[in-house]
Amino acid sequence: MTDNEKITILQNLIQIESVNDHEERVADYISSLFEPYSDQVQIKKVPFAEGRTNLVVTMGNKTGKHLGFSGHMDVVDPGNVEEWQHGPFSGDVDAEAGKLFGRGASDMKSGLAAAVIIMLELLESGTAIEGQLKLLATVGEETGEYGAHVLTQAGYADDLDGLIITEPHMDGIITSCKGVIDYQVTSIGAPAHSSRPDMGINAIDNLIQFYLAAKKLMAQHNEVNPKLGKMTHSIDIIDGGKQVNSVPDYAMLKGNIRSIPEYSNDQIFTDLQKIVDDLNMSDPKMKLKIEFIYPEVPIINGENLLTKLAQKISEQYFDQILPVESSSGANDGSEFVQAKKQFPIILVGPGNNSSHGYDEYVDIAQYLNSINYLKDVAEQFVGVSEFAEVQD
Repeated sequence: MTDNEKITILQNLIQIESVNDHEERVADYISSLFEPYSDQVQIKKVPFAEGRTNLVVTMGNKTGKHLGFSGHMDVVDPGNVEEWQHGPFSGDVDAEAGKLFGRGASDMKSGLAAAVIIMLELLESGTAIEGQLKLLATVGEETGEYGAHVLTQAGYADDLDGLIITEPHMDGIITSCKGVIDYQVTSIGAPAHSSRPDMGINAIDNLIQFYLAAKKLMAQHNEVNPKLGKMTHSIDIIDGGKQVNSVPDYAMLKGNIRSIPEYSNDQIFTDLQKIVDDLNMSDPKMKLKIEFIYPEVPIINGENLLTKLAQKISEQYFDQILPVESSSGANDGSEFVQAKKQFPIILVGPGNNSSHGYDEYVDIAQYLNSINYLKDVAEQFVGVSEFAEVQD
């Protein structure tokens, strides 16, 4: 496949407006690229909701090692399009700057394209692999890892021996990530005129009691993970009341926690629920409720073959051996790590810190280099053989 063809595939992906929805259009396009090889691949569409379809493409032998590539098909909203010099869904190329622009150019349609192209090139060249490669293209990563959850629960990751998530990060190989807990607490009160507040129940006052108790609890936890550091907790949204002369009958807050194994998600659920229960029991005027929204567990990888291989090969493609790193960001790996079989998960792929911003872009040379690098990793992990027999 030529470099121009690889760039065109990425442009076509970016031109599909899959903003927190419509991933089925992306899945259909990727499926069409594999149709010429329908006798050598298995293509399965796994629905999440209307217009939102995950895609699984499998090639190679059932025997041997199984390596997965994962990338999400959704992108975030472009924001004010007037702030973009290049249209957010244009896929414009600035040849002089060596950049390709568009929403998802960095996060993460370039990484998704890289995984697709690696498999297509192996099929195009007739290279037989001793093991198996599997593409797991997901929906809803940006808003809760919905697609990865569906694929994990359906068993599509249970046979893997390793997984590469091609999220934008080319300065190192991420092997460990904090968990994520988003939670919402609602407080129900009773309205009254502000001149007679004793006749109502102030939902904001009650909610503030939870706020203070939760902040105090989390401040007591100073556990440190050697790879991930400390847990973090932040209450980021508070809403309540309709007008200044009425006692508010409703209030709500949302918090975000980046968790570590030393203070587990399950223990956090228990501790925050206890705050709510204790407050409700302490005063009949308290009506608090807590909800945990798509929590994700931490990922911790020890030494493993996939990471060592990715590091060893990296020296041939970069100015250094890529270091092992950790991240506080959320990704689909927190769902895939819950598969029935344990396997190493690493994050490495083309992109940069322009993700989610105006004029998001990917460096074209980096994008093309990442394809060669990740293809080399894949071939050495699963093995290639001129005489390997492809099995159904």
